[in-house]
Amino acid sequence: MLPTGNCTFRATGIVKPSERERVSLVDALMSATKGRTSSFTRNVLSASSSQTPGIKCGPNGTFFVSSGISDLDKILGGGIPLGSLVMVMEDAEAPHHMLLLRNFMSQGLVQDQPLLYASPSKDPRGFLGTLPCPSSKDDKLRNHDPEQEKGLRIAWQYKKYFGENQQSFDGHRGSKQEFCNDFDLRKPLERHFFSGQRVDCVSVKDSPNLVALQDRCTTFLAQFRRNDGSISSVGRIAIQSLCAPQCTHSNMEWDVLSFISYLKSMLWSANAVAVVTFPPSLLSESFCKRWQHMADILLSVRAILDDDKELAKLLTGYQDMVGFLNVHKVARTNTQVPLILEATTFSIKLQKRRFLVLECLNQAPIDGSSGASYGTSGSCSGSSKTGTLEF
Repeated sequence: MLPTGNCTFRATGIVKPSERERVSLVDALMSATKGRTSSFTRNVLSASSSQTPGIKCGPNGTFFVSSGISDLDKILGGGIPLGSLVMVMEDAEAPHHMLLLRNFMSQGLVQDQPLLYASPSKDPRGFLGTLPCPSSKDDKLRNHDPEQEKGLRIAWQYKKYFGENQQSFDGHRGSKQEFCNDFDLRKPLERHFFSGQRVDCVSVKDSPNLVALQDRCTTFLAQFRRNDGSISSVGRIAIQSLCAPQCTHSNMEWDVLSFISYLKSMLWSANAVAVVTFPPSLLSESFCKRWQHMADILLSVRAILDDDKELAKLLTGYQDMVGFLNVHKVARTNTQVPLILEATTFSIKLQKRRFLVLECLNQAPIDGSSGASYGTSGSCSGSSKTGTLEF
């Protein structure tokens, strides 16, 4: 046995280091790995940012804000990702795009998020008086229909587990504000929500170009730059009927396309989202395709004719529908996995003429008197008998 320093050696090697050497070795390893980062290291700043009201942390480090319609948030995979440009193609027959725009604006004002609203009207601030008001808990209980849950009843002992799994990405349980409110379209939003300094309204009707609007967007988005991982506030931009015929710049398609490109680039570096509606029927086909390509999330609305009897036979609940919502593109952030939608066309319904609801289209059952249906014509042997299955 040979003594060497603080360690004792045998012929076969080291027997045991001293206590002081073990402590120094652990300190050296801790200091070496302290500055080392990994793609699997949890981002503490991102976790704290999810505590901001109106923001929800989703998978792959994505942060969402609500569209103001809970059904639309579910369709989009959790909401509107921060930095996204949402474009809505209007229908020339009915202003159903205003339903989406109103809920989007009201959701931001209720959660005290700054808003920039641009409109082709002379008095855009007057439009704020038409925004819907969030419904109270009493209204939800009063409008609750127990018949809707008859087919979805589960055993009481499993109900608590179902509820816990449902809250996976629905925000924190202890948060005081809801991520998405239910808005009553018959009640106007209280004035104190939009009477402050956090709402900026712009009229683009008499503007010869979009330079003034672009400057306002630049000043507005400068408040929400992504300087670090923390998110203190989120901004919302709502632009109604861009390139409307009453605007002077309606025929400047290249200038409008340049503005959309600039707005999208500014959103990528800001904690903000924007919703832009436009009439595709007034654009040339080539420019309409370019506009659609610029959108991160692309939606379109279409009105329903009152006397469409053929459509009424095909769809259930047709009498409650006011229009259709088509989902053409969904934003995917921090992932290469595509989002597979359950459907791309949804019905727009006004539940009790107060609440906006989106539902998948369901085909009405075929009437037996109008012809043979699937349930009465099944035969494996080619027999002409109906109502039985023969093998």
